[in-house]
Amino acid sequence: MHHVQERLLENRMTEIEQARSWSPRVISKFESLIRGGDDLSLYRVNPLSFARDRAISEAESIDLFLHAARSGLFDMSWDVVCPQSGMVLDSFGALRTLKTHYVCGLCDVSGDTDLDDFIEVTFTVSPQLRRLPFHDLASLSVEDFHWKARFLTDGRLPGQPIRFLDVLRGLVRGMSFLPPGSTTSLMVELGPGALAGVNVQTQASFAVSVVGEPASAPARLSIKYDGRRFSPLASAVPPGPVVVEVENCSATRGSLLLINWPPEILAQTVKPALDFDPYLSGGMLLARQTFRRLFRSERVDEKEGLGIRQVTLLFTDLKGSTAMYERLGDLNAYALVREHFALLGSTVQEHSGAIVKTIGDAVMAVFSRPADAVSAALHILADIERYNAEHGDPSIILKIGAHCGPSIAVTLNENLDYFGQTVNVAARVQALADAGEICLSEALYSAPGVSQVLAGHNVVAFDAPLRGVEGAACVYRVTDM
Repeated sequence: MHHVQERLLENRMTEIEQARSWSPRVISKFESLIRGGDDLSLYRVNPLSFARDRAISEAESIDLFLHAARSGLFDMSWDVVCPQSGMVLDSFGALRTLKTHYVCGLCDVSGDTDLDDFIEVTFTVSPQLRRLPFHDLASLSVEDFHWKARFLTDGRLPGQPIRFLDVLRGLVRGMSFLPPGSTTSLMVELGPGALAGVNVQTQASFAVSVVGEPASAPARLSIKYDGRRFSPLASAVPPGPVVVEVENCSATRGSLLLINWPPEILAQTVKPALDFDPYLSGGMLLARQTFRRLFRSERVDEKEGLGIRQVTLLFTDLKGSTAMYERLGDLNAYALVREHFALLGSTVQEHSGAIVKTIGDAVMAVFSRPADAVSAALHILADIERYNAEHGDPSIILKIGAHCGPSIAVTLNENLDYFGQTVNVAARVQALADAGEICLSEALYSAPGVSQVLAGHNVVAFDAPLRGVEGAACVYRVTDM
């Protein structure tokens, strides 16, 4: 059994249990992870994998870890992952500190990632609750420091069941820490191609060619390391045995992973992105009501804004609300409007979305999966119809529109909001809907999973001018419910 701070666990688990209604055994499965899981299984937990392994719904698993992070049992981090190696290049504890520019010394690539591409949100048990060796990277063995602390283990070669780490391990010729102010020697056996070295913590790297005739005696390669970069004193070494001597003249400990890349890998001009198991991306998290409620203080750095490659925005508006206010008087009309807000809020949340804001009687909601937005829209209209049937006149009449595309997440007036052309188009698509109708843009209509959701519904295509879209755009109207 692992040592756990009992009182902290007891108090916080009670809070989490009472935070919402959970399915049977969800809480006990979570507690058994905390008590019985090995150290690695509590470091950078992927809530979607936890859901799959423990037969829990994804939505509940995400909520569970969000509540656990809010209560201090787990620490949440935004990890920037290299798409080609699965190395965790950077981890940020807060959204506003997140930098999406990445450099991977192993792959020798750099670029910018979107929130929904290679920003993975993970959860590590808090050191107050249970100490892990991973809480103190300096205490890890050189193997654990490299293989467990710095890489996602599930990255596979595209379309194959082969793990990238297994390929990489076969090419690694040595690894070592580099103590400050000292010289470290490694004896390696090299084949033709290149010898590359990387510090997986700072992404400092170097590469020299391995060419020519094998030497009779071991060749020597001297490298200086100043804490920021490696400077090899030769640009090539012969195949065969090589003594690599690294002098660390900085005041901090470095590390070195040595890889012998064969010519066929060096010849690849485009390195493909790996396949990863599904994970909780930053984009998915921003579109969840629980996150927005529990982490109100999380904000995007205003100057930057964070790019999202694909987000679905849904707008609703009340039809004839002016007449309704006149007929009912302000107070009664407002009560009805509030009722409709509550109804929309719960339906959006059930479909893994979030309400971004309300503007007068209109609502803007966000979803990370297009099909969830369309399903939510259908449910909203059915709920409103049921509400109207139960309450009689005055009835709530909604117009709904939705569109998907790239966007920028920004913090405006203390609220996580979305900005850009996709937002404008979504609002215009909504303006085309008539009472009790849903209008969908072409992009959303043809998105994955949407046609299955609309099966059995009456959908009519029509052309409409959408400002900001060249020419007339095709819009789809769902008329029956």
